[in-house]
Amino acid sequence: MTKFAILLAALAVGFGIYQFTSTQNSANSVAEKEKALQAQQDSQQDVELEKRDDPNAKVALPTTEAEWLAKLEPMQYSVTRKHGTERAFTGEYWDNKKEGVYRCVCCDLPLFGSDSKFKSGTGWPSYWQPIAAANVETQEDRSLLSIRTEVHCKRCQAHLGHVFDDGPEPTGLRYCINSASLTFEAKTDR
Repeated sequence: MTKFAILLAALAVGFGIYQFTSTQNSANSVAEKEKALQAQQDSQQDVELEKRDDPNAKVALPTTEAEWLAKLEPMQYSVTRKHGTERAFTGEYWDNKKEGVYRCVCCDLPLFGSDSKFKSGTGWPSYWQPIAAANVETQEDRSLLSIRTEVHCKRCQAHLGHVFDDGPEPTGLRYCINSASLTFEAKTDR
């Protein structure tokens, strides 16, 4: 074999190794970029989930009665925006026994967990505490010729129901909440 042939063979082998290494580096680079992109998307999703669960986060909400009417079913609108109530034993969640989180139907803020739900016998979903104290607010309600404590969503001011001091331990409270003011997010095994 001539020196020229040996040189060409060495160059061919070298170029092949370069191409293989270059292809491997390119594949690794693409994989690394995909991982970085996925991490960025996961981070953005985590921020969105945190925002979703933060009562002080600014979220887009309807601003007019017409917008609320378009967003909500009639009973949801009556309860959350007009301080109505559903009839006992008629709401979707009064007897729900599934594990999960009950969220505000108007703004999606988590309000109550299934771990604090109890059977009160009243016909409305009842809880002994909210999922986070900061997610609900209360105020005096003097309607219906009585004095009660109204419960509403901290973020969007949706009327949820009332709280009474005849609940079980450890709080002794009964948050008597309208199903129409809630959505339910079932617990998923991940």
